[in-house]
Amino acid sequence: MSNRTEASTRHSGVRLEAGTADAEPVKRAEPPSASQKQEGAGHIFPGRFSGRTAVITGGASGLGLLTAQRISQEGGRVAIWDLNPATLEKAKALLGDVPVLRVDVGNHKEVAEAAGQSRDALGKIDILVNCAGITGATVPVQDFPLESWLEVINVNLNGTFYCCREIVPLMLQQGYGRIVNIASVAGKEGNPQASAYSASKAGVIGFTKSLGKELATQGILVNCITPATFESPILDQLPQSQIDYMRSRIPMGRLGLAQECAALVCWLASEECSFSTAATFDISGGRTTY
Repeated sequence: MSNRTEASTRHSGVRLEAGTADAEPVKRAEPPSASQKQEGAGHIFPGRFSGRTAVITGGASGLGLLTAQRISQEGGRVAIWDLNPATLEKAKALLGDVPVLRVDVGNHKEVAEAAGQSRDALGKIDILVNCAGITGATVPVQDFPLESWLEVINVNLNGTFYCCREIVPLMLQQGYGRIVNIASVAGKEGNPQASAYSASKAGVIGFTKSLGKELATQGILVNCITPATFESPILDQLPQSQIDYMRSRIPMGRLGLAQECAALVCWLASEECSFSTAATFDISGGRTTY
C-alpha cells in the first residue's frame, strides 16, 4: 500500500519491515477532518475471536500490531512475528504474555521453524495475517539496485508464499483457516519509480487468487486487501514527494488510517467472512474501485 509504499529497503544497515520506525520521520499529511473520520473503524466486537488463534507477520508495529491488539481484545490469542527486536519487545509489553518471534519471512528455514513454534505455543493456528513487507528503492527501473529488487520480491512475495506453505498444512488438519494477505493499490495499477514493490504486490494478489481457489472447499478462506497509502511508520522510509504523489491520487483527499485497515483485516479473519475467498478487497478512499 496492507496494509504500503515505496522507498529504500535499508536504513543504517538494518532492513525495514512493514510498520517499523527506524528511519527519520518525514512530514505527514494532515489528519482527517471530523467529517472524514470513520468512528466505527475502532469499534471492538467482544468475543468475535473467542477460541481462535492467529499468527501475524510484521506484527510488532503498524497495521500488524493494531490487528494483533484487536484480535486479542476480541477474545483471540496471537503470536507475533517480526524482524525488529526493539519493536518486538515493545509489542510484548503492550500485548502481555504472547509469543513473540524474531523471524525473517524471506528466509524459508526461519519461517518453517517459527510455524512449528507458534503451533506449539498456541495449540493450533486458525488465522494467518501476512503483513510483513518492505518498500524498496524509489528510483526508475534503469537505476534500480539489483539487491533492492531481489530483497523486495523475497520479503513481500516469497515471504507470503513461505508463510502460507508452512501454515496451510496445519489449517488443513483442522479443516478451518483464514488467511489475509496485505497487498496494495500499487499491485493493481503500479506506482512509478516503485517497480519492485508494485510487482511484488501484484504477485501477492495473484497468489491469493490461486491459493484461495485451491482451498475453497477445505474450510480455509484466503483473501487480500489493497490499501492505498495510510498513516503508518512505513512512511518513514519514503521521501515526502512520494507521499504527496500517492495522497493526490486518493479521491477522499486523505491518507487512510491503520485502524480502518485493521477493521477490514479482522472481518476477513473472522468467521463472519464465510463466502468470500480468492478475493481482493479495496480500501483506497476511492482510488482503485475494481
